[in-house]
Amino acid sequence: MTFGRLEKPQGHRPMSDINVTPLVDVMLVLLVIFIIAAPVLASRLQLDLPSADAPLAVAEPGAAVVSVALDAAGVIHLDDVPVDAGQLRQRLAEAAAGSPEAELQLRADASVPYGRVVQVIGLAQAAGLSRIGFVSEPQETPAAAADSLR
Repeated sequence: MTFGRLEKPQGHRPMSDINVTPLVDVMLVLLVIFIIAAPVLASRLQLDLPSADAPLAVAEPGAAVVSVALDAAGVIHLDDVPVDAGQLRQRLAEAAAGSPEAELQLRADASVPYGRVVQVIGLAQAAGLSRIGFVSEPQETPAAAADSLR
C-alpha cells in the first residue's frame, strides 16, 4: 500500500466564456422579421386604390415586376420615385429589353382620371411591355360591391 499525498480534487471552475447561442438565435429571428416587414414598409406612397371583388393575383416566381403608381395629383411614380413621361418611357423600355416577360403592376388612385391611366398604359405598350396588372384593394362584402355599381 502506498500512501501518497491526498489532493483535494478541484471542482468545476466557473466558465468565463460568453455563451453566444441565445444571442445568435434572437438576431436570426429579428433578421427574419425585418426581411418580411421590409417590403411592406418600402412602399410609402399613399394611394386610395379602387376596390374590386377579385382574387389576389400573385406574380410568377422569377418574373420581373415593374411597379408604377399614379397618385391623386396624377404624378407618375416608378418604384415610388416620381418620374416624368420621358423617364418612364426610357425605364420601361430598359425593363422590357432586360426581360421580355416583365409585368407592369399599375396602381392608380381612385381619383385619377381614366385618361391619365390610359396614357401610362400606352407608354408601357410602346416600350414593349404587354403584361399589365392592375392593383386594387379587396372589397369587404359582395353587397358593398353591388351598391358601388349602382
